[in-house]
Amino acid sequence: MKKMLLVACAVLLAASLAFGAGPKTYQVTGPVLEVKDDLIVVQKGKDRWEIGRGADTKVTGDLKVGSKVTIEYRMTAATVEVKDAKAKETKKK
Repeated sequence: MKKMLLVACAVLLAASLAFGAGPKTYQVTGPVLEVKDDLIVVQKGKDRWEIGRGADTKVTGDLKVGSKVTIEYRMTAATVEVKDAKAKETKKK
């Protein structure tokens, strides 16, 4: 019985670590305004959302202008610029 409980806990731990890795997934739903090989533009309310897409982007159905879609996406940093905090502290003194 203890062995079965340990196996179940190990499986739950492994599953939670697998889902916890990587950035959070978001979604946007709306009509398609534009489709390119590397971009899908969707209207969400009054906003125009430009979502990049790559060769590994899975598309089910006929993706075309006017289609209503739900896109799942993750936010990924393109560049990071770090400001030196010590320089600000020195200027304040």
